[in-house]
Amino acid sequence: MFLESKIPLLKDRAHMFHRARLFFSALGLLEVDTPILSPAAPIDVHIDIMTTQMHDGRTGFFHSSPEYAMKRLIAAGLTDIYQISHVFRFGEEGRLHNPEFTMAEWYQKDCSFTKIIKDTLDFIRLFLGDIPDAQMSYRDLVMKYTGIDYRSASIEDLAGYIKEQSEGYPQDLLSWDKDTLLQYIISFFIEPDLGKEELFVLKYFPASQGALAKLQMVGDEMVAERFEVYYQGIELANGYHELTDPKEQKKRLQESNLKRISLGKKEMPVDLELIAALEKGLPDCSGVAVGFDRLMMLRHKKESLSPAVPFTWSEI
Repeated sequence: MFLESKIPLLKDRAHMFHRARLFFSALGLLEVDTPILSPAAPIDVHIDIMTTQMHDGRTGFFHSSPEYAMKRLIAAGLTDIYQISHVFRFGEEGRLHNPEFTMAEWYQKDCSFTKIIKDTLDFIRLFLGDIPDAQMSYRDLVMKYTGIDYRSASIEDLAGYIKEQSEGYPQDLLSWDKDTLLQYIISFFIEPDLGKEELFVLKYFPASQGALAKLQMVGDEMVAERFEVYYQGIELANGYHELTDPKEQKKRLQESNLKRISLGKKEMPVDLELIAALEKGLPDCSGVAVGFDRLMMLRHKKESLSPAVPFTWSEI
């Protein structure tokens, strides 16, 4: 009876796939379908990639996002595209996570940072209704909740805040870098409070946290044109005004690898085809990825992803 109880929601899931495609068509975007398996890996400090052994002995990497392949298509001339794709992340399983999940991702040429945020909010409202939004910079949010200006804060300041807020804090905090400490503070002490009554847009991340984003001077700070959207404490979207400089992109991917190594994680191979596409010329564009399964979960007021998908990993 468990599977039978999912059928009404799964029928609505199919309906929302259709509505999502109509939404993207109205924006003038073309649907694409890139491979989920690649000889190179997306590189993210905090995301671990699933792999498989190929017939010729090489390692195949399951994508955690179709971004790299989509950018290659953009550089080749398909400038306004979207994809609704299964993506994979190693070790992510729980109420809000599944190692395989569905992501809607799109890119638009000559689309400003403000416009991509608006389009993302409109897409989310397609699922959740006409919910108001609020927007705040990363720096202002951290200041509001902690009283700390992260730009001038030391490792000791951030670690001290974590120790004050929780008894079960990691014992090696002082060995962490500032970005890891900030990520911990956001995730455990701030994120659960975001978007209780509105769609909350967190924008203008520290420059060091926007590996795929263009940088912009805002006030007295150089920040990454990156944003995330939250509702009821749940992250729904992650978007960028995309970086187009191949040398800078390669440098940032290499820096991400160094951070992975410092955290005891495996170094990942840089996707040289992505760098070659940027060298060919990636037009000015913005892009965003939105968690489709989480939208369905919230749309139906469920407490976990399980009712929103045919099978979670534990149900197969």
